[in-house]
Amino acid sequence: MKIPSLLLILIVPVLLIGGSAPAEAIPLPSIQFGMEDVEDPGKVSSALQILFMLTILTLAPSILIMTTSFARIIIVLSFLRQAMGTQQTPPTQILIGLGLFLTLFVMGPTWGEINERALQPYLNEEISQMDALKLAEAPIKRFMLKQTRDKDLSLFVNLGDGQSVNNEEVEIQSLIPAFIISELKTAFQIGFLIYIPFLILDMVVASILLSMGMMMLPPVLISLPFKLMLFVMVDGWYLTVGSLVRSFGG
Repeated sequence: MKIPSLLLILIVPVLLIGGSAPAEAIPLPSIQFGMEDVEDPGKVSSALQILFMLTILTLAPSILIMTTSFARIIIVLSFLRQAMGTQQTPPTQILIGLGLFLTLFVMGPTWGEINERALQPYLNEEISQMDALKLAEAPIKRFMLKQTRDKDLSLFVNLGDGQSVNNEEVEIQSLIPAFIISELKTAFQIGFLIYIPFLILDMVVASILLSMGMMMLPPVLISLPFKLMLFVMVDGWYLTVGSLVRSFGG
C-alpha cells in the first residue's frame, strides 16, 4: 500500500504543472526540394559544372586505373608476391601504395603536360572548359597509344564504327579498352617471366625431398627461405621495379 501512495504523490504535481503551463512547441526546420526558373544562365552553368566535377570525382579511381600505368604495375607486383609464395607479405596496402607512387613517377611527364597546356590556362580563364578537356585528352591519348598494340586498337575500332582512322584521331572510348587489354597482356607476359626462376627452385626442392623419401613434407615450406635468399641476393625489388618502369619507355 505504500508504493501506490508514493506514485500518487509523484504523479499529481507533474499533472498540475503540466495543466497550468502550456507546452511550448519545438521549432523544426523545413526542408524543401524543387526547381525554380532562373533568369541568369550563369547560375545554371555553375550548377552543371559542379555536377560534372562531382561525377569526375566519383569516377576518379576508375580513371586512374583505366588510363594510367597503374594496372600493369599492380598486376606484376601481385604476380611477384604469388610466385614467391609469401602469402600476404608484402601486405596489399604496401603493394597498392608502391603501385600508386610508381604510377605518379611514370605518369609525371604526361600529367605535367596536362597541367601546363590545359589546367593552368583554364584556371587563368584563358580557355573554356571544353577546350581544356580537349587539350588534356591529347597527352593521355598519346601515352595510351604508345602502350597499345595495333591489333587491339583495330579490334575496338572495327567493333565500333568500323572506319579506319589515324591513331591520333581515334576515339577515346575505343582507345581505353584497347589500352586495358594490351596492359593485361603485357602484365601477364612479365608475370610469366617472374614465375620461371621460382618455379624452377620449387621443382628442384621437390625433387630433392622426393629422393630423400620426405614425401609428406610440403616442398613450398622448404623452398620459401631459398626463394627469399635468391630474391635478396639478386636485388629483386631493384630489378623488378626497374624493369617495370623501363617497360613504359618503349
